[in-house]
Amino acid sequence: MKKIFLILSLILFTLNQAKTINDSLYIPNDLSEILFNECDACGCAAGNGSSGFESLLNPQFIGVKYFAQHYKAKENLFVNDLTQDQYFNTIQLWAKIPISQKLSVYASLPFHFHEKKTLQGDININGIGDFNLMGIYKLINSKDNKHELNGGVGVKVPLGKFDEKGISGVNPSFQLGTGSWDYQAVLNYRFQRNKLAVFLNTDYTIKTENKKHYQFGNQWNYSATGFYQIVGTEKMILSAKAGLQGEVYDRNRQYKEDLPKTAGSALYGKLGFEASYKKVSLGTELMLPTYTNLAGGDIEAKSRFSVFINFGI
Repeated sequence: MKKIFLILSLILFTLNQAKTINDSLYIPNDLSEILFNECDACGCAAGNGSSGFESLLNPQFIGVKYFAQHYKAKENLFVNDLTQDQYFNTIQLWAKIPISQKLSVYASLPFHFHEKKTLQGDININGIGDFNLMGIYKLINSKDNKHELNGGVGVKVPLGKFDEKGISGVNPSFQLGTGSWDYQAVLNYRFQRNKLAVFLNTDYTIKTENKKHYQFGNQWNYSATGFYQIVGTEKMILSAKAGLQGEVYDRNRQYKEDLPKTAGSALYGKLGFEASYKKVSLGTELMLPTYTNLAGGDIEAKSRFSVFINFGI
C-alpha cells in the first residue's frame, strides 16, 4: 500500500505543478492523439487493460475509462469446443500532463474485475492492476500542422497481484498483474487535413521475469485509424473514427523455458465516436475481431468495448 500512496502522491503533485496553457474555451484545431495500446495476450489481465491511449479533443487531460473484453476458451484439455466464457473488465484512471511544449507525461492506474465461467462454477478476481508511467516527446510537428510524429518510453510498475496458480489454466493472463517490471516504447504518426485525420501507431513491450520465475511474452501492437469531424463549432466537436488494430504476442516462459500454446496474434476492426464540449470529452469504441489465433486456437477473441470521460487541463 505504501507504493500505491507514493505513486498517487507523485501524480497529484505533478497535476498541481502542471500549468494550463489554454483558456477554458479552448478546443484544439489539431486532433492530437497518442495511440498507446497496453493490452497483454488474451485479456489484458496482466497489463493495464486498455484499448488505446486516446484523447482527440483534449490532448492534455485527466479522466476515467471503462474497458470490457470477452473471450471464449477451452474448458479443459479433453474438450475440443470453446465453451468457457471469460470476461475481463477494467476501470482505469489515466492522465496526460504537459511538462513542456514538446514533452508530456502519461500515467494510468487500473482496477480489474475479471470473471471466467467453468463447469465447477464461476471464478472471479478483482483488485488494483499494474501502474504505467511514460514520457512522450513530440519529435516532428510541421509548420502547417499536417504532420506530427511522437515517440515515448515508459515502465510498468508491478502493483497488481500475480497468482502462480492462475498460470496453470487455459489462459495464464487471467491475472491482475504480471508481477514483473516491464518496459515500453511507442511511436506514432498523425496526418491531418481539414476534417480528416489519419493516425498510425506501433508500440512494443518488453516483459521481464517475475519473482515466481514466470515471464509473459513480449508484445507488439500496431494500428491505423481514420477520423472525420462530423460537427465542429466554437464550443462543441463531434468526431467519428474507424480502423484496424493488431496485436502479436511472443511465448511465455517459465524457468527460462518456452511454454507451448502461449503465443498468438489477433486483428480487430474498430468503430468509435468522441464528443467534446469546452474542456470535457466523452468517447466510446467497439472492437470486433477479423482474425484471431491465440494460444494455439485454445482461446478465441470475441469483442471489446470501451467508454471514457476526460477533463482537459
